[in-house]
Amino acid sequence: MIPNSIDDTATLLRQHNYIPDHSLSTAVFLALKMNRPLFLEGEAGVGKTEIAKVLAKILGTELIRLQCYEGLDISEAVYEWNYSKQILEIRLAETGNTVDRSMLKNKIFSDEFLIKRPILRSLETGPTQRPPVLLIDELDRSDEPFEAFLLEILSEFQVTIPELGTIKADKPPIVVITSNRTREIHDAVKRRCLYHWVGYPSAEQELDILREKAGDLSERLSRQIVDHVQTLREKDLFKKPGTAETLDWAEAIQALNQTEISAPIIESTLGVLLKYQDDIEKVSSNGN
Repeated sequence: MIPNSIDDTATLLRQHNYIPDHSLSTAVFLALKMNRPLFLEGEAGVGKTEIAKVLAKILGTELIRLQCYEGLDISEAVYEWNYSKQILEIRLAETGNTVDRSMLKNKIFSDEFLIKRPILRSLETGPTQRPPVLLIDELDRSDEPFEAFLLEILSEFQVTIPELGTIKADKPPIVVITSNRTREIHDAVKRRCLYHWVGYPSAEQELDILREKAGDLSERLSRQIVDHVQTLREKDLFKKPGTAETLDWAEAIQALNQTEISAPIIESTLGVLLKYQDDIEKVSSNGN
């Protein structure tokens, strides 16, 4: 069910333990209402991927995830032919007295021999099925040729398979694309999407997130955690801690049975918040 308003969208996200700000709620609502891909860019760990997961739960539909990486191609993202099964079929046909090559070709290049990858699966929705949420995660890790291939999908919600023709979605999937901005994504991709930058949460927003995700923390300890993380983000670090690291740190402090944070606890658990030794040394040398 598509939310009726921005407020409804925010409420539904909160009901599924995602705490959005108004601008993110607006972007999600418009993407659903306009049936446009949603392009989410931001630092790692700020909750971009989680949006797609929560949307699938809200809409009661399948989440189909395509994790991008360097060298990703059509055979892993869209489809490939089951070559071993095709060869076996050819050999079985050749054991007969006659081989109708035309019929054999049509058979081995049929749906029976097609291995469907995430993008093709997202386009094939049955008449009684709801459109899935297609998550194209960390697009910036893929290569530019793959971006170019995405243009047909994002514009027409279709793919072309030479042996079968064009496959077009009867019910277009809800597309969420994420990028950690390790490189710039081409403008042609962004133009086909609604764009939103997901930044680090404010202190109050992060407190709300802790209350939702780690509800057994005391208010005092929650504020101490958030205050320290917010202070770290003001420093000149190579990789600032995201919301995911805040939640991990809260869990670590709970695992250590601490009721408040102290300098020794901070020092000994910096590896939960910071992932680069230079950042850890920089913070440690400042006595924080």
